[in-house]
Amino acid sequence: MQSCEISADSTDDPLSSGLRRKRQPRIVVIGAGLAGLSAAKALLESGFTDVTILEATDRIGGRVQSVKLGHATFELGATWIHGSHGNPVYHLAEDNGLLEETTDGERSVGRISLYSKNGVAYHLTNNGQRIPKDVVEEFSDLYNEVYNLTQEFFQRGKPVNAESQNSVGVFTRDVVRKRVKADPDDTEAVKRLKLAMIQQYLKVESCESSSHSMDEVSLSEFGEWTEIPGAHHIIPCGFIKIVEILARSIPESVIQLRKPVKCIHWNQSVSKEIERVADHNSDLPEEDKGSNVFVECEDCEFIPADHVIVTVSLGVLKKRHESLFHPRLPEEKVMAIEKLGINTTDKIFLEFEEPFWSSECNSIQFVWEDEAESESLTYPEELWYKKICSFDVLYPPERYGHVLSGWICGEEALIMEKCDDETVAETCTEMLRKFTGNPNIPKPRRILRSSWGSNPNFRGSYSYTQVGSSGADVEKLAKPLPYAESSKTTPMQVMFSGEATHRKYYSTTHGAVLSGQREAAHLIEMYQDLLQCRS
Repeated sequence: MQSCEISADSTDDPLSSGLRRKRQPRIVVIGAGLAGLSAAKALLESGFTDVTILEATDRIGGRVQSVKLGHATFELGATWIHGSHGNPVYHLAEDNGLLEETTDGERSVGRISLYSKNGVAYHLTNNGQRIPKDVVEEFSDLYNEVYNLTQEFFQRGKPVNAESQNSVGVFTRDVVRKRVKADPDDTEAVKRLKLAMIQQYLKVESCESSSHSMDEVSLSEFGEWTEIPGAHHIIPCGFIKIVEILARSIPESVIQLRKPVKCIHWNQSVSKEIERVADHNSDLPEEDKGSNVFVECEDCEFIPADHVIVTVSLGVLKKRHESLFHPRLPEEKVMAIEKLGINTTDKIFLEFEEPFWSSECNSIQFVWEDEAESESLTYPEELWYKKICSFDVLYPPERYGHVLSGWICGEEALIMEKCDDETVAETCTEMLRKFTGNPNIPKPRRILRSSWGSNPNFRGSYSYTQVGSSGADVEKLAKPLPYAESSKTTPMQVMFSGEATHRKYYSTTHGAVLSGQREAAHLIEMYQDLLQCRS
């Protein structure tokens, strides 16, 4: 094997003087989710030998969390592979046989109703009545027509008028409402049902966007999110298998679990703090005291690095950016963190001894008739359950048993997380009894639910473009530190990846994977001469 050592006094090369090129660059990845594992995997496979992953929790996977109960696997976090054509997550699943258990019924469905075969969504009111199927279909056609209009503001550069408040929710509610009220063929009773359905559809949309309300999602930017063509897939044996595949080629010694990070000390050229940190750690070899970055862990260990890839969630950055970086982040990046949105979408799994729903029912949608004229989707704390938009029937029952999967988002999801299992199970049972008109529905024999909002290592489910933010803020979030025209003149010390840093694919697992690979590619390009010499 050929070695290409560079003299430490080659001061004309910023990389050589900064790294004492007698050793490989030290790279620390913060977070062992999809982004962090993808970055580390790409670096190791390219020939980097000094890579460390610091993971705050006791497991890998991040916002992928598959829980096995009996013979079934339930997803508390990431569930779907969104699209197949060119999707790296899909190709990992397909190449490793993870989709072989997918049923013909699931394969035949091209959209997100992958839990069901050929069933029907039951839209039920709080008065225990089912909304007629033809009324639901008419409303759904209208809603989808208006939803498609929300994409055009970005895609076609349409101007946003002041009345919409640049909000997907405000625009959608106003346009749909006007069209419903103007329909001469509907009775007042049907119009009122359709007006109430607006709020229910927006709750579903909020869960998909992981926003508190669609009123907080930017109308002018909504169309930038890009859907990968092809069917949506679930992984019957659990999404965690994707995590395990990514980690398969990463030596166990690379990943340090239960290793939360307290502070990233960066930019030695402007901060004397790093020198103080180096002096504090008397065990540090002399050559390490010139490192660009020091990662200070909660257990008081200081880890020297030449490059740090930060993959923590946007929620963690919002809460901790002031203390997590020293010196503080540039104002431009702070503004991007503050402007972009992230909130909580939680799942509530209820397992029953026997199904109380009909065989054709694939979901139960909750429509509150008293919300026909509502402008807000925020509730008093004691009414948190009104934000539960629906329960999907898990399919096939041979795999999952008789299980419903409920959805709740926003501030009400955080309130739900504070409740105990017994309270949530009772509340959901009462809702199901009320909306189905069946007072004999038994309590579920088991409940399982997520808690992404209150978890300090995540503080939310995934990101969205909030009113006032744009794709440019995503680019600013992804921009490495220190800012420079070229990494050749100023080496990248702190880099950023994760779903929130991908402009087109934010909020997705493939966005997270691609963002990790992107940051690894930057380093591979920077060190291509060194890597070629050592190969």
